[in-house]
Amino acid sequence: MGAWDFGPFDNDDAADWSGDLHETLPAKRAAFIRETLEEVLHENEYLEIDAGCQAIAAAAVIASALPGGTPLAAPYAPDFLTEGGELDLPDDLPALALRALDRVAGDDSEWAEVWEDGLPKALAALQPIREVLATAA
Repeated sequence: MGAWDFGPFDNDDAADWSGDLHETLPAKRAAFIRETLEEVLHENEYLEIDAGCQAIAAAAVIASALPGGTPLAAPYAPDFLTEGGELDLPDDLPALALRALDRVAGDDSEWAEVWEDGLPKALAALQPIREVLATAA
C-alpha cells in the first residue's frame, strides 16, 4: 500500500476507491458505499488493508454528507464531491460506517497493524469522522 499520511484519502487504496465511486452512476453510489462497508463487516478472518482503507474512505464520504460534516477537500476524495456534488444516502449508513470503522481499527486488521507505531495518530485522524457519524446514528 502506498500511504503517505493518516487522512482517509491519503493512500492508494482509498484514492482508487474514490475514483470508482466517482465513476459509479449517481443512482448506484449509495449501494456502492454500502457494499464497501459490508465487505469489511462480513470478513471474519484477517481484514486486508485494501478493504480497510476503502471502508475508511466510505465513512469519510458519508460523514461529509451529514449535518455537521466537513465538506471533502482532499485531492484524492471523489471529484464530484470536491466539486460541490451531493449524495442521497439512506439513514442507516452512518451506523454501518461506525461499525466498519470499529472493525478496521480492531483486532485482526492489517490497517491497525500497519499503523501500529502511529496508531494513536491514525485513530485521532478518524475521530472527527466518528463524531459526525455517531451524531447521525
